[in-house]
Amino acid sequence: MLSARPQSDRPHVRPVVAPSPVRADDEANRLASQSIADTLALLQATLTPQRRIVHAGDRIYQSGERFGHLYILNSGFAKIVNLAPDGRELVVGLKFRGDWMGFDGIAAGAYACDAVAMDTGEVWVLRYDQLLAACIGRPELLKMLHEAMSREIARDRDSLMSVCTLSADARVADFLRYWAESLARRGLRTDQITLRMTRAEIGNYLGMTLETVSRALSRLARNQLICFVEKGRRDIHIPEVEALAAFVQRSVAPADVVLQ
Repeated sequence: MLSARPQSDRPHVRPVVAPSPVRADDEANRLASQSIADTLALLQATLTPQRRIVHAGDRIYQSGERFGHLYILNSGFAKIVNLAPDGRELVVGLKFRGDWMGFDGIAAGAYACDAVAMDTGEVWVLRYDQLLAACIGRPELLKMLHEAMSREIARDRDSLMSVCTLSADARVADFLRYWAESLARRGLRTDQITLRMTRAEIGNYLGMTLETVSRALSRLARNQLICFVEKGRRDIHIPEVEALAAFVQRSVAPADVVLQ
C-alpha cells in the first residue's frame, strides 16, 4: 500500500509580496531630498553664490526690476506674487527649499512678479551670465537648470488643472497635499504643517474667496482628513497625506460627464 507523500516533500513556493507603497514613497522622497542637496552642492562648488538672509515680508526681487540674477532657496519658504488689474496682490506660486525663482525675467529682461519671503530663510543669488558660462563646461549644470524649468512648467500646469477641474473642498485638500508632499521631499515632517499664508492668500492662489477657504477647511476637519492643532488654526495636523490624495481623486468628475 502506497503511503501519502509527506507534506515536507512538497516544493515550497514563496508568495510574491507586492512592495509597500509607503516604502516606495519614502524612497522617492529620499531621492528627491538627495537631489536637492546635490544641486545646492554643485552650485556652491561651481559658482560660489551670494548668500542672502531674508525675513518674512522681504522682497527677494520685484516686478519691473531689471533681470540679471536667478535665485534658489536654501532654506525657508517664499511666494511669487503678481498684481491684479484692480491692484490686489495675487499669489501665483509657492517656493520651498531647492526651488528656483526668477525664470519669468529671462524673456523680457525684467521680472514679471515679486518674490516675497514667507519666513526667515536663506536665498542664494546667482548671476545669470555666470551661470550660462559655467554650463558650457559643465553639462550636468545645464541639465539641472533645464530640470528646474521643466518642474516649474509642470507645477503651473497642475495648478491650472486644479482650478479648472476640482471642487472648492478638493482644491483646498490638494493644496494641503502639495504642501505636505513638498515638505516630505525635503526630509521634513508632514503629519503637522504650519501654513505660512493667510486664508485670503490661499484663496487667491486657489481662485476662491477667504470664506470659501475657511468653510472648506472646516469640512475637511469634520471629515477627519485634517485637524486644527491650536485655536489660531495655522498649524494643521494631517493624519494621512494619502487620505487627502484619495479625497482629491474621488472629487475629479469623470471625463464623460457633461455638466448642465
